[in-house]
Amino acid sequence: MLAIVIVSLLALSSIAWIASRSWRVAKHRKQVIKHPFPSSWRTILKQRMPYFRSLPTDLQLQLKDLIQVFIDEKEFIGCDGIVIDDEMRVTIAAQACLLLLNRKTDFYPKLKQILVYPSVFIVKGHEQHSGGVVGDKQRLLSGESWENGKVVLSWQTTQDDAADPKDGSNVVIHEFAHQLDQEDGNANGAPILSSLHDYSSWSEVLTREFSQLQSQAEQNIPSIFSYYGATNPAEFFAVITEVFFERPQDFYHAHRELYTELSHFFKLDPINWH
Repeated sequence: MLAIVIVSLLALSSIAWIASRSWRVAKHRKQVIKHPFPSSWRTILKQRMPYFRSLPTDLQLQLKDLIQVFIDEKEFIGCDGIVIDDEMRVTIAAQACLLLLNRKTDFYPKLKQILVYPSVFIVKGHEQHSGGVVGDKQRLLSGESWENGKVVLSWQTTQDDAADPKDGSNVVIHEFAHQLDQEDGNANGAPILSSLHDYSSWSEVLTREFSQLQSQAEQNIPSIFSYYGATNPAEFFAVITEVFFERPQDFYHAHRELYTELSHFFKLDPINWH
């Protein structure tokens, strides 16, 4: 009996601590967005984010609030000699926070650090050859999303992608789509949806569209989606998210049902933004 009481008390204490922490976090975030958005940050948005000017006014205001909280909570780390400054923080945060607009969000809760390299970076790994021989493999990447709370980005690629918001390619959007996908565990192409009812339609439409892209990649048939999206469902979700934000008109006309699924998930309809 005593053991049951102790367990119950511990459970209640844990619930109370979690509730208290959530309240403190929410309170702190409200205090952060009460501060005026720095004028130097507005200048960076105008210079680095042509996308920002095309957003409706209400979404511009939302994005500024999200940027402030994101920068307050996430640690930016320079790699290979790069020195982190506000231009990097704001440029990266602005693109990452596009995915949070109009939605109840916990600001990528697993994410703790953004590692920034000057340009593309080398990732070492292993690959298995015929006969079971395992050898070293090196890859040049412009971005990676890790499940242990890190996103890795090339600053040069980040700048280039931000400067051209209509080409359907954006490394920050891609990697932060992975972060959304990873919130409920491993990346599998199915982020946390609004309700259980949404999963059936999401699975049906995305499975069909993923198979279509795989077929197009095998036959070298043109697609508005990069063939990299045919690698696996997680990459497919990240690739179509890039196109959703950067080429929404083309997306809607070519893949209307898929566009509708993403529009419902993100609570956004970017067709009229550009």
